[in-house]
Amino acid sequence: MIRYLKKSKPVEAQAEIATQVRDTVEQIIANVARNGDAAVREYSKQFDKWDPQSFRLTDEEVAACVASLSEQELHDIKFAQAQVRRFAEVQKASMHDVEVETLPGVILGHRNIPVNSVGCYIPGGKYPLLASAHMSVLTAKVAGVKRVVAVAPPFDGKPHPAIVTAMHLAGADEIYCLGGVQAVAALALGTDEFSPVDMIVGPGNAYVAEAKRQLFGKIGIDLIAGPTETLVIADDSSDVEIIVADLLGQAEHGVNSPAVFLTNSVALAEALPAEIERQLAVLSTAPVASVAWRDYGEIILCDTVDELVQEADRIASEHVQVMTRDPLYFLEHMTNYGALFLGERTNVSYGDKVIGTNHTLPTMRSARYTGGLWVGKFIKTCTYQRVLTDEASVLVGEYCSRLCGMEGFAGHKEQADIRIRRYKK
Repeated sequence: MIRYLKKSKPVEAQAEIATQVRDTVEQIIANVARNGDAAVREYSKQFDKWDPQSFRLTDEEVAACVASLSEQELHDIKFAQAQVRRFAEVQKASMHDVEVETLPGVILGHRNIPVNSVGCYIPGGKYPLLASAHMSVLTAKVAGVKRVVAVAPPFDGKPHPAIVTAMHLAGADEIYCLGGVQAVAALALGTDEFSPVDMIVGPGNAYVAEAKRQLFGKIGIDLIAGPTETLVIADDSSDVEIIVADLLGQAEHGVNSPAVFLTNSVALAEALPAEIERQLAVLSTAPVASVAWRDYGEIILCDTVDELVQEADRIASEHVQVMTRDPLYFLEHMTNYGALFLGERTNVSYGDKVIGTNHTLPTMRSARYTGGLWVGKFIKTCTYQRVLTDEASVLVGEYCSRLCGMEGFAGHKEQADIRIRRYKK
């Protein structure tokens, strides 16, 4: 039996918040579409108190950001990027062009073609998430994208030097200090200062995510990201202190970040609330994490391991930390998750920052139908066909003609029939 010992805020309250976000984003996009750079600058001043002569950073400004970092900071960024690059290159190598002769004289194939231009949004208003530069800019470059544009909002009234450095070292072709819906709209729609891109990727707050949703179709996107989510699955072989550290470590992302504890241990379920309070008392981000836990934290108690898998697949969380006697059981049996973190030695923070897998992952149960950002998201798999002989064209054409006739497509049928008349011996 599955029992919900603590549940999150009702869905209705969440929907009310989403309506306000949707209306605000719609107005900003419409203004940028009408007024271009003037609207972009207006919103930058309004929301970020940022009004530079140009939003694009010069080579000298980028070099100054890089020079301001210590040797250790540069080394750490380069180490993280090396891990992300290594795994992305392995993923790219798994994708192959194909060509096959399916019938005598009939050649079918596909080519993997990188998107031509991509905009990468790097969040930086509340926390300077320089890791997002590795995950988006670097991955796009490994995929073969020719033009990669990176944008991030100002931090404390100026470009954040670590974010700019990470963008630069990852290979960004253009770097802009601009954030929010106005940055997404400028990249999608184009203005005098911003040449439009074909695709926009990267995480962001609710407004950035909604902007990507509303602009999807005009541009491609990686996914529509909601608040950061974490699910910790543990049995009685685990440790409540580590469990709570992993829950609160993700709850600090935002006051609406779900943190869910799933267990078949009554003792752990009962011990968790007190340990939550103990760690919140010393956590510097407790003002955020405590609200997230209060409103969106859950404790779910199951009887069996199979119920744990069933409930985890229902939740379809962005991050799933598994700390059980046999974590590989969940790798073998779970189907809905953004990323799995198997065993006590790893954790979501490793994946977010440095270990090499991508941290832009599906939220809001979209793990039921998509994975996260990877080189394949930047690549279009496009098919082609060649028919080499008259006989092959006639063979396919006769089938095509009859099938078009069944559907009532006279013009389609004639495309086949004209070739039958021309090539049939």
